[in-house]
Amino acid sequence: MIAGVRLKVCGLTSLVDAEAADRCGADYLGFILHPRSPRFLPLAQYLAMASRLPDRRRVAVSVEPTAAELSAMTRAGFDCFQIHFGSRIDPARLEEWSGIAGRDRLWLAPKLPPEADVPAVVRASAQTVLMDTFHAAGFGGSGLTGDWAKFARHRVAFPGNFWFLAGGLNETNIGDALAASGARFVDVNSGVESSPGVKDEAKLRRFADALRVAAGSGNPGA
Repeated sequence: MIAGVRLKVCGLTSLVDAEAADRCGADYLGFILHPRSPRFLPLAQYLAMASRLPDRRRVAVSVEPTAAELSAMTRAGFDCFQIHFGSRIDPARLEEWSGIAGRDRLWLAPKLPPEADVPAVVRASAQTVLMDTFHAAGFGGSGLTGDWAKFARHRVAFPGNFWFLAGGLNETNIGDALAASGARFVDVNSGVESSPGVKDEAKLRRFADALRVAAGSGNPGA
């Protein structure tokens, strides 16, 4: 935790980068298991380095996994399961994911158009909701910032959930993001990279420093 804010570094593809995230104070290490991502890490490759990873909570990131795929992730020993999905998802799939992963370990990341709020069924199925920037071409990883005011409105209106802010965060905008959103959980990915899937430890340190300064100024909400 950095000044009361929990940090997830996502898109990790190597032990070196996971250790850099650990040194910079990350609470969560995110590994993307979606084959179409430029930061894709095969589950077998994750398992090969799992025993040497830092003692931080590990997050499996996927897109609309099957029950078998999610079950394999649970057997791999991940602590949390972040699932991205389209707005027309069958609610039965949400119930299935919640049953396999457990509501307290499931993070749901709905792909919602700007005018749409997070549905009640999503909030009921998972304790944690991640709000990423909407873009029609894919699920996250766009490097674009999202609607921080919309995030703040959800965080205040639904305090029974944990709200994770993602989308285009970097050392130059994290202060404004915290001030506008009140986020206490943040997810950084492309903003601390030298290339997709390769983290830059200097950028990570600067991001952590900027987060510490911004959070310490009292910007984050309750």
